[in-house]
Amino acid sequence: MKRTMKWLPVTVATVTLSAGLSACGGGGGGSVGDGGAVTSGQVTGSYYENAQVCFEDKIKKATCDVASPVVKTAADGSYSLKGQGAVVATIDTSVTRHEVLGDKGSSVTQKLVFRAPAGRSAFVSAISTELAAAMDANGGDFADASKKLAAKIGTAEANLLADINKLGADDLAKLKAEAAEVNDAIADAVGKGDSDDFGRALNSALARKKIQNVVVIFAENRGFDNLYGLFPGANGIPGVNPTSASSYIPQKDFDGSTLPVLPPTWGGMTLAGQSTVITQAQSANLPNKPFQIDDVNSPIYMSSAVITRDLVHRFYNNQMQINGGKNDKFTAYSDAGGLSMGYYDGSKMKLWNIAKQYTLADNFFMGTFGGSFLTHQYLICACAPTYPNADAATSPAKNNISAVNVDASGNLIGLTPGTGMPTSVLNGAAVYLKDSTITPKDSSGMFYAVNTMQPPYQPSGNNAATVAAYADPGKATTLPTQTQTTIGDQLTIKGIDWAWYAGAWNAAIADAPNATRSVIYGGKVQFQPHHQPFNYYSRFDPATATGATERASHLKDFDASFLQDAAAGKLPAVAFYKPQGNLNQHAGYANVADGDAHIADVITKLQASPQWKHMLIVVTYDENGGFWDHVAPPKGDRWGPGTRLPTILVSPYAKKGFVDHTQYDTASILRFITNRYALPVLPGITARDKALVANGGKPMGDLTGALTPVPQE
Repeated sequence: MKRTMKWLPVTVATVTLSAGLSACGGGGGGSVGDGGAVTSGQVTGSYYENAQVCFEDKIKKATCDVASPVVKTAADGSYSLKGQGAVVATIDTSVTRHEVLGDKGSSVTQKLVFRAPAGRSAFVSAISTELAAAMDANGGDFADASKKLAAKIGTAEANLLADINKLGADDLAKLKAEAAEVNDAIADAVGKGDSDDFGRALNSALARKKIQNVVVIFAENRGFDNLYGLFPGANGIPGVNPTSASSYIPQKDFDGSTLPVLPPTWGGMTLAGQSTVITQAQSANLPNKPFQIDDVNSPIYMSSAVITRDLVHRFYNNQMQINGGKNDKFTAYSDAGGLSMGYYDGSKMKLWNIAKQYTLADNFFMGTFGGSFLTHQYLICACAPTYPNADAATSPAKNNISAVNVDASGNLIGLTPGTGMPTSVLNGAAVYLKDSTITPKDSSGMFYAVNTMQPPYQPSGNNAATVAAYADPGKATTLPTQTQTTIGDQLTIKGIDWAWYAGAWNAAIADAPNATRSVIYGGKVQFQPHHQPFNYYSRFDPATATGATERASHLKDFDASFLQDAAAGKLPAVAFYKPQGNLNQHAGYANVADGDAHIADVITKLQASPQWKHMLIVVTYDENGGFWDHVAPPKGDRWGPGTRLPTILVSPYAKKGFVDHTQYDTASILRFITNRYALPVLPGITARDKALVANGGKPMGDLTGALTPVPQE
């Protein structure tokens, strides 16, 4: 239910400051003056009697400094504090709100917390709260925050901190509408009860409320250091980027010894059929350190328009490469050897320039270990797909259970070595007994699909059986229908429109069955069925009338629908976009340059949309594609998080030219959507955050660390 607060008449209040001030102590909020300095004002909106007023803690915001005096407001909302500083007013259920001065008043039913910047607390209100949050986001620049907030509301700057009852009807209406929206956000933050850092929660809620459309562009297979390791101000490549937060840990061999050189890239670095060819011999004996792939002075130079060979990116391999956070076995447990240590000069990319204009997140991790199949599933449900009774004699997948070694506590040691395992990675790629699609049975008796399996519905990589709309369930790689709750389910229940747009979706539907449409090289249309996560769920059963309707409503084609919807201002509140293969930057069948140009063009078109003014675009990647990254993922649960990914946040409300160091993972996108639309929290999100805390870490953010409640353009 939408919460609103009625804006009522106020009287002008004053702020009086005197000399002789000393620091407050505690968190360093206000200043308590020995010389009699006084800060006076009113808590307004209604006339709030008995509200608690104090000076704000500079660190946590929206909370009282431990050394601050605390006073209660009079019947007209007035207060007087000894000292100076930013002010916080807590309006709880013990407060009486007066509609008219001198009336009996009524009890407050919804707790609110107002803020006001230092020296500007004559009226502590919803508007001053938004202004204070905007200053938090821009480094404390009042002039900038005031200018942009006034422009957003459509009023003069002087009106933000004035007695609005002396304003004309038009300005009064605008400020009342803005206050109602801010009060909604404040109430949401209060309702979440984040007592650890309520100021952060409040600012996040204010920023979230400004977003009406979320567009997620999900590209492929690039680690952070691979594309943005040279980005100024980011935690980039050690020894190369001066703002890197750590030193380089040399790559190790199977036995833990330091490799004298990087292993060769087995079979060569480049994909066949291109004018540029880098052989296995050319890739041998590279120094044991990261190298620039597109360095024109290098004997192994490959431009970003060249398609490199693919690299292994699987569930258990990724964990073995991370090696407990040391990230020193990427070359040992890769089928592409030294290529895993390659990176690009990303400054040549169009997306790099967009990241410079908006926000680049440099502490964003893939939600799960491994490859595209599992990370796409995690994007929509924060869960891993199940495969019940995979070991049954009648199960098609009974031979697809991976062979792994664990320690006495059940922690993964690694895949079981197979016959022919070399003694050193310098002599050949690792060999495993069975690195397949399904995990061993867990303590509850359940098996999980963690490496690529095909959808049970067409379009699928497996042919149809008796029902043309289905993939053959007898195939070992066909995943049984999934029924876990997804973000799509939660949005629908709440009445929020959403869609998954995919490049070449209509073409794949027309080609079904077996509509992989995979082309190794040549720029032709490509489609990957395992990149379409909703097509695994019973809700979208194409052989039922309900399923067909759901598919038409939520599973859509990029060319036929996305750009048209954007241009017409008809994108749903939540839109996912999956580029087709040759435009998604996946090593092995796509280059960096084409996907970069395509995604940048999509962003340009979204910025021209009527919905742009309140849009958040999240450009991220499903997983790292086997490429090395130097940052240790935080220790979470059995599924992840995995290796760090590049993520760009583009919005009028995104901080400009900002590198966001907040800890995120793939499900942070779901956290944002969940918090924005007050959805039930998916179980996997709760489990992940509990695991992070249990392991000495902190929960993942919800992307609001990159946002401000006042538009920046």
